[in-house]
Order: sequence, then C-alpha cells, then structure tokens
Amino acid sequence: MNLYLRYFDSEVLVDNVDDAIAFLAGIEDIGMNPMLEKDIRDYVASDVFYPKRYKIRPRVYFIIIKTEATTMQDFKEKKAIRSVDGQGGKASSPILMTLNEPRYGWYEGSILFKRVQQVPGTGKFQYRDTSFVARVKAASGIDCYNRIVAHLSERVDRRSQFPSAKGKNFKFEYLGRCK
Repeated sequence: MNLYLRYFDSEVLVDNVDDAIAFLAGIEDIGMNPMLEKDIRDYVASDVFYPKRYKIRPRVYFIIIKTEATTMQDFKEKKAIRSVDGQGGKASSPILMTLNEPRYGWYEGSILFKRVQQVPGTGKFQYRDTSFVARVKAASGIDCYNRIVAHLSERVDRRSQFPSAKGKNFKFEYLGRCK
C-alpha cells in the first residue's frame, strides 16, 4: 500500500508512513506535531480507503490517499484503482466497466426509486421509496437499466424520480445467455 500526499503544488507518492510524515514535516505551513502524526499513523493503519483531508487553516487543506499505484504516473492515470470484493480475494471490475460490458442474455435488475403517490384523505402527493425487481433480456447492464426505467415510466406518475444507473440504488446480475 502506497500513500499519495498533496499540498497545493507539492505532491509525493511514498511507500511508508515515515516518508509521508517526513514530507509533511518539510512543509512549514503544515506545522507537524505529535497529535497530527498520531492521526496520520492511525489513518494509514486503518482499513479505511477513503481519502483523508486535513485542514491547515480556513479553505487550506492537504490530502492523503491510499493507493496500489507504484509510480506517480500510474496514480495519475488511475491504473491502480482499488476494486476488491468483500471476501478480500479476487479483484472485480469497477461498476462502470460491468455496466457497459456487452453481454447478451437474461439480467435481474433491482431499482429503488422515488415514486409519486397520492396520500389518501388529503389529496396531496408525496415521494415514497419504491423497490422494483425484474428479469429482462438485455444486451448489457445499462440496457437492463434502460428497459426497467422505460417499463416503469409508462406505469407510474411522470414526476417519479429514477436513480442513476451508476449509483447504489440500481443493481443488476447477469443470469445467463438467452436461447
């Protein structure tokens, strides 16, 4: 695991926390202290893979990103994107790649969308989270999404809101080839 650090135009890719702290200590504005050093060591040792941003003063930050990249060029070209499944083993494709992958067959897609429904008694309308699951013949994950949204658009109030295919409210699974 490597660390990418950036403060304005100063940036570095290091392979251990000591080099990261030495880089930050060399920047006068940051003012390295034992409390900040402990926090950085705790972040690096944790299982958190989100970037960490540290505030120096109002609207001035430095950032630390954990990465698998071995060179700065690999990091800049996003060649070492972390995409490991929950079992900690085999690497899986990022959602965008599997969403557009052409693979004709049966898909099971589930979508959680905001449906407009009238409240009985008051006559007013409100948004309600509604889950919908369907099995469709499609050419890819995005085609599955488009077919489900087209189907729902004909059957629910036009003010209903559908999530992005890239978001967490749409999931799909390839079931197999069509005959």
